[in-house]
Amino acid sequence: MNLPASASLAGQLPPVEPHVVASAVEELTPRLRKKLDAAIERCAGLAATVSGQTVSISWGEDAVVTLTRGPSGTIADPDAARCGCLLAPRCLHRAAVLSACPVAEAGLPATAEPVADASSGSGAGSGAPLDPVPGRETAQHTTGRAAPKAGPGSRQMAAAAGLWDAATAVLVGGVPGAGAVPQAELLRAAHTARLAGLHRAEAAALRVVRGLRAARARHDGHRLADLVSALRELLLTAGRLAAADPDPALVGTARRAYRQGEALKVYGVCREPVISATGYGGVVTHLVAEDGRWFSVADVRPGGSARARGAATATVALGAAALDHAGLARGGLLISGAEISPEGRLGAGRGVRANPVAGLSWSDSPLAALFARPLAETAGVTFSGDPWDDPQDGGGAGRPVGCDLVIVGAEGDRVLARELTPRAEPGGGAGTSPAPAGRSGADGSLRGPLIRLAPADSHPDLAHVANLRQLASRPGLRVRVIGRLDPDRAATLRPLAIGPVPGAGPTLRLPAEWMDRADLGYDRLRGSHLPSREDCRPREEAAEAGPDPVAATPLWRARRLVELAVSGGRRTVAESARGDSLAQRAALRRAGFETAADLADALTAEADRRTRDVFGRLADSGGDRYAWTWLAAAVHLAATERALVRASWYDARATGERAG
Repeated sequence: MNLPASASLAGQLPPVEPHVVASAVEELTPRLRKKLDAAIERCAGLAATVSGQTVSISWGEDAVVTLTRGPSGTIADPDAARCGCLLAPRCLHRAAVLSACPVAEAGLPATAEPVADASSGSGAGSGAPLDPVPGRETAQHTTGRAAPKAGPGSRQMAAAAGLWDAATAVLVGGVPGAGAVPQAELLRAAHTARLAGLHRAEAAALRVVRGLRAARARHDGHRLADLVSALRELLLTAGRLAAADPDPALVGTARRAYRQGEALKVYGVCREPVISATGYGGVVTHLVAEDGRWFSVADVRPGGSARARGAATATVALGAAALDHAGLARGGLLISGAEISPEGRLGAGRGVRANPVAGLSWSDSPLAALFARPLAETAGVTFSGDPWDDPQDGGGAGRPVGCDLVIVGAEGDRVLARELTPRAEPGGGAGTSPAPAGRSGADGSLRGPLIRLAPADSHPDLAHVANLRQLASRPGLRVRVIGRLDPDRAATLRPLAIGPVPGAGPTLRLPAEWMDRADLGYDRLRGSHLPSREDCRPREEAAEAGPDPVAATPLWRARRLVELAVSGGRRTVAESARGDSLAQRAALRRAGFETAADLADALTAEADRRTRDVFGRLADSGGDRYAWTWLAAAVHLAATERALVRASWYDARATGERAG
């Protein structure tokens, strides 16, 4: 079926494997490479025709680029991209279209050739994707197996060195200099890393390329902090591997390596809408097993916000279970032969059998256990890791947490709340103390710092913002919350779903068909769902959350320098040192951030360092020293900010009372 031509290619171009893009750019002549960035911008206004698995993009009467999807839905073969012009396949049209396509996700090695190092004497092929280097296990996050302390092989070290060089070139040039050619070099290095079995480094490289494209295209969803984090992860992983670091976690695991054969009984917790900056949309339904493990079922495809709204009631593609995502979020599944990814995602393979079972209330075991752990304790564990931990690990800040809160007031677009303490119920049960209190004291009804509830997604097509406004209108309301701890903001929780708190006190009154829970991205709270304002009497005076310890400290000066290096490049950092750099470093030292000030000084000095040859002419000093210096500043900044965020979850008043 042919679709009408569109003025924009967004959502119509298929994902492309990194090596296909890299090969197309490498085949261009130097003259055509200079025109590539302008040609990519022109692609946005071209007409496209979709017919089955084929997408045709017309550059003119004699230049039509045809892309044919493979069995996986991606362009994995260079021959699947053809152009009708006389210069094809070494033409600008083909390279520009491929560079405009989204980059395919990192997955299993797309090759049958051996990935073992030649010096190891092993000729094992790719039939064992979870063990890319025979004789040495990769880090298995879900099994916890200890790997021998054997360093990477020579092939892996060479692939890591190539990634380091490509990432360093991106850092030196910054976003303005990271056009299609540097991106293609990074994609080529990422493909080499995949063949060598360096899954973590490959995934980091692809995140950097996506971030660069979003930054250069000025996408609304682009965050410079995300690009900085991805580049920091890439340089740190590649640099350590190239230096023969034996840590097995640096290798990582293939994202699509599903484990098969397990029997599970899972219960729905909530739905989460997904809208990405690259045009994808859908839903993720979060589930909990009887033993407390988290799982998820995802349905995310091209389509943006419209796709996210429609997927809320889409059929769950898991076995023969006749459930949609709305029903699964409030129901359950009995699964045999389950396919589970290292991140806890459930797959829909041929051997999977799933039967619907009755759902559970959040007050029933095992879901009730989600709300038994204090937030401060959860935050202490969540933010106790190091900045060099794998960000794609299934745990950490990405895992939902549960808590019982009392709404205190509002602060801008955020809701202020305080945590309720659990109390023992007659018969050994657990409940929440209804006794009023405005402090953390002996009665223990309220504890911890003021918590900021921020929208999980502020997209206008979703209900997060409107629902938080409803909660803010009822100070004194008690709510049970499932959400995520924000790793970048002080004492901030991003709620995904809410429900009533068991016991006495003003709480939500949700429809019976909602199973005592509301998905904040989809279900809209009404006045009838809330108690009256007379019943919701505040248990403490309206308070201010206070300054964010991350944003209010002079540490923002170090953060601005680290981000400036990525957004502007090396020369921009050098120019910034000619301004009020001394005053900025002095402010850091007065606040006690001596190391941050020293690293900022070292970064600006290295950015402005110039070498000369024997004739006194300026020479290229290379970017290795500059990259290591920036990496040291970025890692120290991430560790310091994480420590500040972790400390913000502990109540300063209670700490002072105990100290007194």
